[in-house]
Amino acid sequence: MREPIGVGILGANPDRGWAARAHIPAITASAHFTLAAVATTREDSAEAARVRFGARHAFTDARRLAVHPDVDLVVVAVKVPAHVELVTAALDAGKHVYCEWPLATTADEAATLAAAARRAGVHATVGLQARFSPAVLRARATIAEGRLGTVQSATVYSSRAKGNTRDVPDWTAYTYDHRNGAGLVEVLGGHALDLVRFLLGPIRDPSMRTAIRTEGHRVAETGAPITVTAPDQFLTHAEVDGGAVVSVHLRDGATAIPGTRVEIAGTASNLLLTSAPERDPWAAQIQIGRLDLYESRAERPEWTPVALDRDPADALPIEAANVARVYERLAADLREGTHTTPDFHAARELHTLLEQAPRPRLRA
Repeated sequence: MREPIGVGILGANPDRGWAARAHIPAITASAHFTLAAVATTREDSAEAARVRFGARHAFTDARRLAVHPDVDLVVVAVKVPAHVELVTAALDAGKHVYCEWPLATTADEAATLAAAARRAGVHATVGLQARFSPAVLRARATIAEGRLGTVQSATVYSSRAKGNTRDVPDWTAYTYDHRNGAGLVEVLGGHALDLVRFLLGPIRDPSMRTAIRTEGHRVAETGAPITVTAPDQFLTHAEVDGGAVVSVHLRDGATAIPGTRVEIAGTASNLLLTSAPERDPWAAQIQIGRLDLYESRAERPEWTPVALDRDPADALPIEAANVARVYERLAADLREGTHTTPDFHAARELHTLLEQAPRPRLRA
């Protein structure tokens, strides 16, 4: 793999979106990547994105971007229902892929993409970036070192302010339809359960519940009513390897105070990962907001801050920090032939786990 690695971004909207907020700053800050190409569905916006972000090429056709010789890595940062088509185009072109989570709308689709990536022999990364938060990495190392003793339980709570207004922008309205695979269960649920798996191991025998407790939304631009079928409450009880029990509660809602709290209890000590809503407007997002780490022990029961390693990503906007850490890991993988970033196989396992969540009962 030559240096720098040429990146082509599908979904590089020049005015808004995750590519502009996270991927572009991460790529710009890295010495290992260069922005080779951008693509949107309209020629004017694609050209505007090329100019704004400093890309060499602009496209409206995903396949033309994927086959371009300047593109080594295709980033898919569009609405979830389009992931299968666009990821497939990149794999057919023999290019490495970084696809945002959720990988697909169903576990079957995710399995198909995982198999295609394996046949293509490329690096296929999925955006489960919570794994690379400094607090998460330190917590994982602490657990692996045996400092907690035997892990007994874990409790995860996270709330978002999504749904705190009646009118929502048209470009986000699709997330209220469960068929689009971009609601609370799929997005925040996927990141939360992946975090549990990363820290504590495979999840066994989950018992899940979902509910819709907030309705009556409208499209802000048109006033059209939105039929809400995506849950705004998600609860899970389960075990992990080793026998520890886990409880997860995720919620959206009008009165939700954005924030995340993860407590892990052991026989020798406890860990707490938590966000600070007053400091970080993205605090509710486990994969985005900055997490702090604390420890308590039997002989010192108060929560004591744990010092975390600093890295260049700390200087980036909070949305881009963990994404930048994924890029740095991926660059090392491409140079050294290793596989340390979450791949499509991990995504397939996570989709399979989430599909056990029942559909909520809709109100009459």
